[in-house]
Order: sequence, then C-alpha cells, then structure tokens
Amino acid sequence: MRSAEFERQTKETRVFISFSVDGSGRAEVKTGVGFLDHMLTLFAVHGFFDLKIEAEGDLHVDAHHTVEDVGICLGLAISRALGDLKGIRRYGFSIIPMEEALARAVVDICNRPHLVFSASFPTEKVGAFDTELVEEFFRAVVVNSCVTLHLNVEYGRNSHHMAEALFKAFARAMDQATGIDSRLKEVLSSKGML
Repeated sequence: MRSAEFERQTKETRVFISFSVDGSGRAEVKTGVGFLDHMLTLFAVHGFFDLKIEAEGDLHVDAHHTVEDVGICLGLAISRALGDLKGIRRYGFSIIPMEEALARAVVDICNRPHLVFSASFPTEKVGAFDTELVEEFFRAVVVNSCVTLHLNVEYGRNSHHMAEALFKAFARAMDQATGIDSRLKEVLSSKGML
C-alpha cells in the first residue's frame, strides 16, 4: 500500500492527514470549512484514494490559513506516499462536466512543481467559502507534492459547479498518473530520473 501520514502544527492551524493512493474512495474529512470538506471528499471518491483529514484553524480570521495548510499537508502526503515514483504512469488527463461547467486537469508527476490555473468564478463566494481559495489550495498541493498541474475551467456559470468539476478532474487525472504500469521498472523518463 502506497500511503502516508503527516501532521503539521503552526500558531494558526493544526492538520493531521492520512492518505492512501491505492484506496477505495473512503473519505473522512473534518476541516471546519464545509465547502472544503465537500471538495476533498469528492477528490477521494473520484480518485479512489483513501483520505482522512482532521484540521483546526483560525477560522475566526477566515478560512485562508486552514485551506492553504490542508493543501500543504495533502501535497506532502501525496509525495511521501508515491516515494521514488518508480513504475507510475506519471501523466494524467481528465475532462469533467458538472452540469453547465466543464473543467480540465492535466498532471505530470515529475518533481517540478508548477501550477497553471485558469478559472474565472462568477461569484466571490460559495456559501461562506471564498472562491479565490480554490487556486490557493491547488498551489499549496502542487508546491508540496512537486507535480506540474494545469487546471482550466473551459466554461461555467455556477461557481460551485465549476469548483466541483475542477476537484473531480484533478482526482481522475491523479488516479491515472499514479497508476502502476507493469512495463515500467524505473521512472518514466529518458534521463533515468525525475
């Protein structure tokens, strides 16, 4: 089983995460940020990852620190669970519709962190959640997992649907990229290393 546990504690947040690449889509997520819990549950279910997150943060300020630190911890857990990257397919691609919204995710698990994020949410909030935090979350994941990730909402009118399509597309692309290819004995690179 490719899995990892990680805990991070700062003066602003405390986050515990348990992550398994080879899971069945079980999710137990309690961050105190309802919309983030919903999105992370979708990520686990649609990526067939097992995910447990317990987070406490300074939500009396806003959700920014909690969302970012959960992203940091998820990124680190992904990196640790994948280890030396030998045998994985490396690349993943997914296009997901959510009613009127369509999102695309393309991932390269390559030890080169880079995020391209293109989504123009029509509202500043989904419930109490600031939509600008969607990009902040993914940036934290990318930097700490060392993946290249391109996320794009092709079109959409409902901010909730747009964000949901992004998380589902990311989940499916990651499931594909983390899959084991029996033909690979080392990493998928002409250089012999990533």
